[in-house]
Amino acid sequence: MGLGLNMCIRRLFQATHLQWAWRAACRHQGAWRWTHSGGGTYRAVIFDMGGVLIPSPGRVAAEWEAQNHIPSGTILKALVSGGENGIWMKFMRGEITTEDFLQEFGKLCSEISKISVPVDSFFSLLTNKQVAKQFPVMTEAITQIRAKGLQTAVLSNNFYLPSGKSFLPLDRKQFDVVVESCLEGVCKPDPRIYKLCLERLSLQPSESILLDDLGSNLKAAANLGIHTIKVNDPETAVKELETLLGFTLRKAIPNTRPVRKTMEIPKDSLKNYLKGLLRPQTTGPLELLQFDHGQSNPTYYIRLADHQLVLRKKPPGKLLPSAHAVEREFRVMKALANAGVPVPKVLGLCEDSGVIGTPFYLMEYCPGVIYKDSSLPGLEPSQRRAIYTAMNRVLCKIHSVDLKAVGLEDYGKHGDYIPRQVQTWIKQYRASETSTIPVMESLIEWLPLHLPRQQKTTVVHGDFRLDNLLFHPEKAEVLAVLDWELSTLGDPLADVAFSCLAHYLPSSFPIMPGLKDYDFAQLGIPTAEEYFRMYCQHMGIPPIENWNFYMAFSFFRVAAILQGVYRRSLTGQASSATAEQSGKLTEFMSNLAWDFAVKEGFRVFKEMPATKPSGRSYHTRAGPQSLLSTPGARSYIPFTESSPAHTSKGALVFSPEGLSPTVRELYQRLKRFMEQHVYPAEPELQSHQASAERWTPSPLVEELKIFNCSAPDTGNMELLVRYGTEEQKARWLIPLLEGKARSCFAMTEPQVASSDATNIESSIREEDGFYVVNGHKWWISGILDPRCQLCVFMGKTDPNAPRHQQQSMLLVPMDTPGIKIIRPLTVYGLEDAPGGHGEVLFEQVRVPKENMVLGPGRGFEIAQGRLGPGRIHHCMRLIGFSERALALMKARVKSRVAFGKPLVEQGTLLADIAQSRVEIEQARLLVLKAAHLMDVAGNKAAALDIAMIKMVAPSMAYRVTDRAIQAFGAAGLSSDYPLAQFFAWARALRFADGPDEVHRAAVAKMELKHRI
Repeated sequence: MGLGLNMCIRRLFQATHLQWAWRAACRHQGAWRWTHSGGGTYRAVIFDMGGVLIPSPGRVAAEWEAQNHIPSGTILKALVSGGENGIWMKFMRGEITTEDFLQEFGKLCSEISKISVPVDSFFSLLTNKQVAKQFPVMTEAITQIRAKGLQTAVLSNNFYLPSGKSFLPLDRKQFDVVVESCLEGVCKPDPRIYKLCLERLSLQPSESILLDDLGSNLKAAANLGIHTIKVNDPETAVKELETLLGFTLRKAIPNTRPVRKTMEIPKDSLKNYLKGLLRPQTTGPLELLQFDHGQSNPTYYIRLADHQLVLRKKPPGKLLPSAHAVEREFRVMKALANAGVPVPKVLGLCEDSGVIGTPFYLMEYCPGVIYKDSSLPGLEPSQRRAIYTAMNRVLCKIHSVDLKAVGLEDYGKHGDYIPRQVQTWIKQYRASETSTIPVMESLIEWLPLHLPRQQKTTVVHGDFRLDNLLFHPEKAEVLAVLDWELSTLGDPLADVAFSCLAHYLPSSFPIMPGLKDYDFAQLGIPTAEEYFRMYCQHMGIPPIENWNFYMAFSFFRVAAILQGVYRRSLTGQASSATAEQSGKLTEFMSNLAWDFAVKEGFRVFKEMPATKPSGRSYHTRAGPQSLLSTPGARSYIPFTESSPAHTSKGALVFSPEGLSPTVRELYQRLKRFMEQHVYPAEPELQSHQASAERWTPSPLVEELKIFNCSAPDTGNMELLVRYGTEEQKARWLIPLLEGKARSCFAMTEPQVASSDATNIESSIREEDGFYVVNGHKWWISGILDPRCQLCVFMGKTDPNAPRHQQQSMLLVPMDTPGIKIIRPLTVYGLEDAPGGHGEVLFEQVRVPKENMVLGPGRGFEIAQGRLGPGRIHHCMRLIGFSERALALMKARVKSRVAFGKPLVEQGTLLADIAQSRVEIEQARLLVLKAAHLMDVAGNKAAALDIAMIKMVAPSMAYRVTDRAIQAFGAAGLSSDYPLAQFFAWARALRFADGPDEVHRAAVAKMELKHRI
């Protein structure tokens, strides 16, 4: 790979979750940071474009792949293909047209990913003016540089657009010199392009500074004598540039704009007030800007002498009752600052409307970062998770404040918060109503009838969301919680639900771009369910059962707020430029609220006593509806299994015909893969299992491996996703997800009945900063696999704790001294190589304390959370090999003759085939129902159905396989066919993840509890 290609690929792929691929491709190269050693006066600053002046194209590509469900890294692989003569390199040098590039590049991406890749869509996004916006901090820096008499230049690797123009979405007037690779026919880091730029600037190398985000470009420039700055973050790079130049480059305040005409305030009167508040240092002009976010209380930036302040005021005009209470904001922020909650320092409250027209308060300006986009573009997955974790923790801090200690006992009423809030927002909505919205009427009727009990009374923020938090620019730390206008005393769960609104909004939502379209795992952002669990763990409270109600109420409240903003926009009172859009969004938000009301009703219905069913039932799905449509009411359309495939996300699909076209195509591809590659390979795999090399993974399996869904790896991956720290995920989860490592789960013990997890006797003892593990385990599946790198070990940390808090989970690396595999166990004589099932001794195994999962005493809780998905995976596999057994049986009876006629004409065999089909379909439907409930209502709500499928599926598979073996005769017992192995697996799975008796008891208890 040539140096020029390395540079171009790294330029495009600065995206954080693709950097691993680049590092793997370039691991032989060192990391470069080049500095100028000469000294002297600088006369010009040269800027790279992507990643310096505008967002890196690589970040755009990564987000686009995630949003369009394109395999991660597809574009990177296509770009690398062909080396220096590849299609991408030719495009960057201007050697081919855009049309030819897109055609060839699209073919290449589709070949790599095995799916159709809409590269036209990616290219349109990459070159979109809204995406390729220049960073304001760089715009201001260029202005300041030129004001000081220095020259500026842009030196960019770019390409031609379909129009024939080069891609340079910048104001060329900012630069004395512009050098573009596609026009010059040469790319960085070729020294010729740097020399060309210096020649046009009429400067020596030592008189210039280059800002670039790629090490190869910086190295080439430094070799010529140019001073270089590595740009990882524009703000940090500008600080470094300021140090070199010796003057400030940043005067613009982020997220501000000139004051809107309808929001102007009298400067002279304000300045006089400030002189009395801030004296004596209040000389000089007063600078006033308006923050561009927020739709309620107008917020302003003030600079006076050395003071930087923020002013929050009530909006002008007639206001709704108790709304926009800046006096309460001031009080709560002043009190919370004394309790360690991060809030801006408040300086003064002015209740005299004669000063600027309405009451206001002042606080110190706190520089930092406000994330307006919930998807956190440009950050790594680990950084995104850290941001949301910090958000969750600061909310817990607010909810843990001692009301009496900070003097807020009378800040609101105690108890009945939700009932009062429901009535308040109904009144607010009625006061601002401009037309009848049927869904809002339904919610106004439903909410008061489904009120939850309040668990505790705390300070509630009332508008707690990501863009009301000010973060440290370099780490995941909340510097200040902003906008306390709606704060009071109340139910803390309302804040938790409100902070999850973005999880259910589309990315195109005009006021607050949401996360609904994204893959949460790929982004690294916790799902709403994970966020709720995280909150409960931090607060030490049990999981929230009725959080669907809280979500329904949150969306209803937002709908009411938007209606109020819209009403004020009609009179010019609302402070946000987007206020007028809110009228179109009220019904959309109310529809989301109703979706959660339906989910909550479904949960409550499941817990109600059974009643006599009606004579006729329908399956229903929500009708299609555009984001801003305004129908009179939601429509529900009856459909049957034979209906066209237009199922919505919440519908239960019974057959492949009901799948969406995209998923149906995946289903057909899977069938073809099995028929073309898997079934024909069975004889070779059977031979390998009987060979001396059986304890080594089969090369054929490694070649065909595409699913990576074997037990216990899937359960361990879920465990790490749900409960692991970021460090644990980085070390263990990523290799497991990539299929580069295998794992095992050590719980069952020979000395005790391990079906009761509280019987576990193995010990985990703390000693000198380590945990020391001792125990005897068996039936540890996968431990003999040479690729097994991790053992998830369950043992007792505190035998004296309550029964379900004695056990803990520990991540034990398999290369730790003291792990001794005694023997492989067999299942009906089968070894299940290469993973096998081991009997193992753990003797004085020392493991770092940071390998503890979730914390001591949480093992039983983790085991329960891990089992639901694992059990349904087992049942899915059982249905799969039951289908395979029945297919083999049908082929067998069609090809064999006994007693003068084909077996297929024997009545007993026909009855067996019919019975097997019926039992498979019964089990399949029950498994589908359980999976559907897990998707729409969560694992806990689906507990009964999960227990039922674990009862039904193994016994069904056992019977179906037994009938197939009977039809094969003695051949069915041999290893020439997979039936004997199927039979053994089906019998073994009546023990795995809990014996039948445990699941029968669970089903019976739930039946008696809920249905009497």
